[in-house]
Amino acid sequence: MKIRDFFCLFCWPPCPTRIAAKIAFHPPDPSYSFLPVKSGSTTKYIFHLTKKADWQFTDKDKDSIEVFFTPTSRSNKLACMFVNCCTNARYCILFSHCNAADLGHMSSFYFDLATNLNCNVFSYDYSGYGVSTGRPSEKNVYSDIDAAWNALRKRYGISPENIILYGRSIGTVPTIDLASRYKVGGVILQSPLTSGIRVLLNTKKTWFFDAFLSIEKVPKITSPVLVIHGTEDKVVDFSHGLAIYEKCPNAVEPLWIEGAGHHDVELYSKYWERLKQFVRSELIN
Repeated sequence: MKIRDFFCLFCWPPCPTRIAAKIAFHPPDPSYSFLPVKSGSTTKYIFHLTKKADWQFTDKDKDSIEVFFTPTSRSNKLACMFVNCCTNARYCILFSHCNAADLGHMSSFYFDLATNLNCNVFSYDYSGYGVSTGRPSEKNVYSDIDAAWNALRKRYGISPENIILYGRSIGTVPTIDLASRYKVGGVILQSPLTSGIRVLLNTKKTWFFDAFLSIEKVPKITSPVLVIHGTEDKVVDFSHGLAIYEKCPNAVEPLWIEGAGHHDVELYSKYWERLKQFVRSELIN
């Protein structure tokens, strides 16, 4: 990185909020919309995929989806999705996705996750993603997952011990933050980062202007934690997953996928096998 680019990225003096926005958030063009439908005095929404989405729903899929907006503490409206595939599901997964996707891009994976693990899935778009209002930032992403957590608890009456928090890549940041404050059924961290500057500069030092300091929150997690990371990850180095695992007081056996990168972990059969084992036999009874 050239000196000029370095200062352009970090500005001077360094501002954690701007650093976080530059290195972590890349909202795609929305791949879906919420179509409003009046129902008496209330408004409900239909989830509509655009041509930018990777797949399209069947009528049966549509019947399994509920979408709505929920407010955040920072005055944004958060787009939420509940995938109700399993009527007898014990667990619901609260999923926080990666930085270059939205609910439309992720929806097919949510159905795969629900079907393979016999769980329902609840997800949300960060502020500034999809049809969520506001702009993506570190402060917003924490208030986003709080709003999603509250909506899941209150709207569907799901108890913390029946919730699995799942974060992928940048989604591990809000996931770890929430898990450090609430005891839940379990936590899954896929390709987690220790902090923003550690990823950017390949350092193990904590800088005063660092962002996403997950490595300092992980020791506070009291729930069982499964860490998954590809050994050939070129976006978030494998060393980050290893460091997160070593800091987790209640970590179960991790899954290090030999040869996997940042975007292809789900293509390995051992990924699905390990998830099933975690959900079916290693969570809180």
